[in-house]
Amino acid sequence: MCKENLGENVMEDICSKLQEIKNPIQAIGLLVREMDYETEVEMEKGFNPAQPLNIRMNLSQLYGSNTAACIVCRGVCKIASTRFLICRDLLILQHLLMRLGDAVILGAGQLIQDQQDLLHRTTPLLLSYYLIKWGSQCLATDVPVDTLESNLQHLSVLELTDSGAVMANKFVSSPQTIVELFFQEVARKHIISHLFSQPKAPLSQTGLNWPEMITATTNYLLQLLWPSNPGCLFLECLMGNCQYVQLQDYIQLLRPWCQVNVGSCRFMLGRCYLVTGEGQKALDCFRHAASEVGKEEFLDRLIRSEDGEIVSTPKMQYYDKVLRLLDVVGLPELVIQLASSILTEVGGDWKSQATLRTCIFKHHLDLGHNSQAYEALTQIPDSSRQLDCLRQLVVVLCERSQLQDLVEFPYVNLHNEVVAIIESRARAVDLMTHNYYELLYAFHVFRHNYRKAGTVMFEYGMRLGREVRTLRGLEKQGNCYLAAVNCLRLIRPEYAWIVHPASGAVYDRPGASPKRNHDGECTAAPTNRQIEILELGDLEKECSLARIRLTLAQHDPSAVAVAGSSSAEEMVSLLVQAGLFDTAISLCQTFKLPLTPVFEGLAFKCIKLQLGGEAAHADAWSWLAANQLSSVITTKESSATDEAWRLLSTYLERYKVQNNLYHHCVINKLLSHGVPLPNWLINSYKKVDAAELLRLYLNYDLLEEAVDLVSEYVDAVLGKGHQYFGIEFPLSATAPMVWLPYSSIDQLLQALGENSANSHNIALSQKILDKLEDYQQKVDKATRDLLYRRNL
Repeated sequence: MCKENLGENVMEDICSKLQEIKNPIQAIGLLVREMDYETEVEMEKGFNPAQPLNIRMNLSQLYGSNTAACIVCRGVCKIASTRFLICRDLLILQHLLMRLGDAVILGAGQLIQDQQDLLHRTTPLLLSYYLIKWGSQCLATDVPVDTLESNLQHLSVLELTDSGAVMANKFVSSPQTIVELFFQEVARKHIISHLFSQPKAPLSQTGLNWPEMITATTNYLLQLLWPSNPGCLFLECLMGNCQYVQLQDYIQLLRPWCQVNVGSCRFMLGRCYLVTGEGQKALDCFRHAASEVGKEEFLDRLIRSEDGEIVSTPKMQYYDKVLRLLDVVGLPELVIQLASSILTEVGGDWKSQATLRTCIFKHHLDLGHNSQAYEALTQIPDSSRQLDCLRQLVVVLCERSQLQDLVEFPYVNLHNEVVAIIESRARAVDLMTHNYYELLYAFHVFRHNYRKAGTVMFEYGMRLGREVRTLRGLEKQGNCYLAAVNCLRLIRPEYAWIVHPASGAVYDRPGASPKRNHDGECTAAPTNRQIEILELGDLEKECSLARIRLTLAQHDPSAVAVAGSSSAEEMVSLLVQAGLFDTAISLCQTFKLPLTPVFEGLAFKCIKLQLGGEAAHADAWSWLAANQLSSVITTKESSATDEAWRLLSTYLERYKVQNNLYHHCVINKLLSHGVPLPNWLINSYKKVDAAELLRLYLNYDLLEEAVDLVSEYVDAVLGKGHQYFGIEFPLSATAPMVWLPYSSIDQLLQALGENSANSHNIALSQKILDKLEDYQQKVDKATRDLLYRRNL
């Protein structure tokens, strides 16, 4: 009962005081308007050049001190606290007026709508002063240097580092409120600039009036802090100085009632969530902020970019900044999620679609989502971007050794492009470090394109021979040719062939620079290109040649440098030099080459052994062992020289040709070096071509040997030792005709007669003449017997 009586007394007192004011609503309105700092004042003007330099410098030093900042900010705090209480009381008063009604206080004609409008103005005023009071009491946080540097990197992505509101101070004096931080970092420069630009400001007077100056300063600071003003300098300052907790609290206090800078607050709140690791919340904030792009000053400044990609709409420019921010922060999942949601908004804008799908592809690939990356790749509408992404997919999966995925992707409408990319990479990188050729081989085999696979491996083998001059390179070359052969064996015979540039043809590598003449002009491309068709048999020959190269390199490591790209003819010479005669003969038979170099080389080695010392004999056993002799005799009676001659004899017996070419080349090699012919070689050649042996004697002026050969040959024709000359039937009336090399014998007689003073030559000449006379007598007798038999 007492409390009710007290309340009624208070109400009566208020009513009596309000009746003394003719129009209380108008008075309250005037008071509210005076306390409202919502304004459109521009505070970006420069200094007035009319002011003396010393005044400008002194004022800047004055307001740049910690003491001045403390005085101004405490004044703002005091003003905000006092006016907060005033606004609270005014709000209570207005509610009391609403309860009392129009008839009691307001009088006739006063509308209740005025009261409601006044309430709607007073409430934001109360909340605004509360926020300023809260900020004046909230302490700033010391920030580590690495956090500041990370924040600066993020701001550089947003291209906000040139804004004065985001310049972070590494040294924060503590304790310091966030309003003091804002004044020192941002507001002070704007306020001084504004004071100099105002003609009626205290600075324009002759003397500086401190009360007026401090009043103007606090008023301008209140304007910059006022939540309903369009600028976001205070929020930007908190964001730039890494005051994320304070910024979140401020926005949480501001968001329920303030409809100004809604999108900017959402964006900055998203930045806070990114720092605190709440990525999904940050993404939601960024999405909601997108609806305010083009309506707020901060967001307009955010999308304003001097460089960078030009996208179609301001909203897409905003999304581009957000995607780049998420990328720098290291949240690829959120980038994919945001880009996928933006795709529904771009509609038919193919450029934006290409940008977004490229972004989705890149981050799926970074995360190792190979299938999703390929799917995004196939949906890129821009062919050039698609080709770039395809190239990136190939390179990245190769580096990760995820070749199965790379091979098994279907590549619908991209088959030729991916083949061209892999071929280009294969021809541009080191053969022993990267395996692009093997990848391309697997790619074609997976699609049953065996001819292409064989072509790839053949090219791989050719390049290994030219560029990788090591034992490992020769091993891989042999495997490549073997794989190429296997590929062609899987094809029907009529299609078992490949094409490759022939020797001397122009081979253009993708991406290679054009050839130029002396004047720098590009030379014209050749009109006709040579190509060579290789069938299965040709590849089998190359495979055999590759195995022989490896055999040579294993036997003689010094030959590795030249063996890889050597032709079959060159390889025969290298094998002969190394003493691998069996292998050289096998190579000659494979490529249908004459064995002459083999026999000449072996004959020369025999000469060296016969004329050489013990060192030559010691080295000879290694290459002799590499050839398949029927039995190698290593007794004291048998030397390396004997085994070499026996190997030569075996080859001459085994590899016989028409005209006995190999005997001829061996004897010619021996005689050219002045080495006496072994008896076994003379006897062997007498059986096959005694006349040619006689001519060789004459060529090297071996007259005595020639005379002995003629004498033996005549005896053989007459029946004495005919089996040693390969004569089946000697001279007789019933046997087939026989003959003598008269031309060579005449040359021998002429050579002997040239030096008539030499008695030995005369004796040799007489010996031949006697043999010929005896031969003529027996020929006459055989002829008469033959004629007699015919006449019977």
